[in-house]
Amino acid sequence: MSKQLVLIDCPDAKGLVYNITKVIYDLGLNIISNHEYVDSNSGYFFMRTVLEGSHPEEQFREKLSEVLPGEANIRLSALRKKPIVILATKEPHCLGDLLLRNADDELPCDIKAVISNHDHLRKLTESFEIPYHHISSENRSREEHEQKILACLDQYEPDYLVLAKYMRIFTPQFVKHYPHRIINIHHSFLPAFIGASPYQQAFDRGVKIIGSTSHFVTENLDEGPIIVQDVIPVNHTFTAEGMAQAGRDIEKNVLAKSLKLVLENRVFIFKDKTIVFD
Repeated sequence: MSKQLVLIDCPDAKGLVYNITKVIYDLGLNIISNHEYVDSNSGYFFMRTVLEGSHPEEQFREKLSEVLPGEANIRLSALRKKPIVILATKEPHCLGDLLLRNADDELPCDIKAVISNHDHLRKLTESFEIPYHHISSENRSREEHEQKILACLDQYEPDYLVLAKYMRIFTPQFVKHYPHRIINIHHSFLPAFIGASPYQQAFDRGVKIIGSTSHFVTENLDEGPIIVQDVIPVNHTFTAEGMAQAGRDIEKNVLAKSLKLVLENRVFIFKDKTIVFD
């Protein structure tokens, strides 16, 4: 029997869960899993429901609209693998981890291609039979380089872009092409140590934990809604390079976890933060 996903967010109101589940019951659908949450500060409601069965989408949406506030956002979709494109530079650990997980069918995605501003990761990528595009940034303006990338992306029509240690900053004009659809891994526990050389910054401050943050890319550097964070302990014996080496495992795990959550539609973006049903 087919499964489908219902995602709802709206201002909270009395009886929302009852009204929604009654519509589902009346249409002969069965709930496989359900999560809901109300943000107490804003009075806003979020719900993610996996259903078994099928019903005409237009009628289903109409019935839900009748019992929800007028400002409600309703998304109905089939559970499916989503097309993505990965962007990388020189470091292989995050890219290699995603390629392995994808080959083992751990992620609900179809990696259409890898794009890089260097040619270092071609052999790794093509060993998984994934197309690799080297689009150099040398002797090109940032805008010209981004136009080349956008032209390449057009042939793949990805739902999401994944920055697997892609060490270039996108312009706001580029980000607007993929609003809340670019996922980045940052090698520090944001909002600490924004920008370049975060492990050196952490070493200079003598921190006792280092971490990694995955977030959606926005026009403001490293300030997009956070999806997943994690940390590991360090001590005074760690050099900046030792911290960077220890951080690689946490970076790839945080990126993979966040990507899986996004691909499974478990992440709602609300203002400048996320609601995550994991």
